[in-house]
Amino acid sequence: MQTSLKKRLEIIIEMPAVRRLESVLEKAGVKGWTVLPAKAGRGAAGSWSREGQITDAGRMVMLLTVIDPAVLDTVLERVYALLERQIGIVMVSDVHVVRAERF
Repeated sequence: MQTSLKKRLEIIIEMPAVRRLESVLEKAGVKGWTVLPAKAGRGAAGSWSREGQITDAGRMVMLLTVIDPAVLDTVLERVYALLERQIGIVMVSDVHVVRAERF
């Protein structure tokens, strides 16, 4: 089966910033993404958990998207412009996809 090389972006961000991130991605031409809840983790500031939180203020999510390598730099520049003022982690990896036209 034929596959095509694309880039997978995984962005961990606070829930209140997701709509702004989605707007940035849409304006950059990203065709789709999925947002998943992040339950707990550990980072530079120590451990965190969404247990007991009653608002979205401290909740973290992971946004996953797959994009064409040709637009990677543009997308990352726009995402960074948002995240430099937010808590956030961006990971980029190679991924092979079937149905490349969807990305």
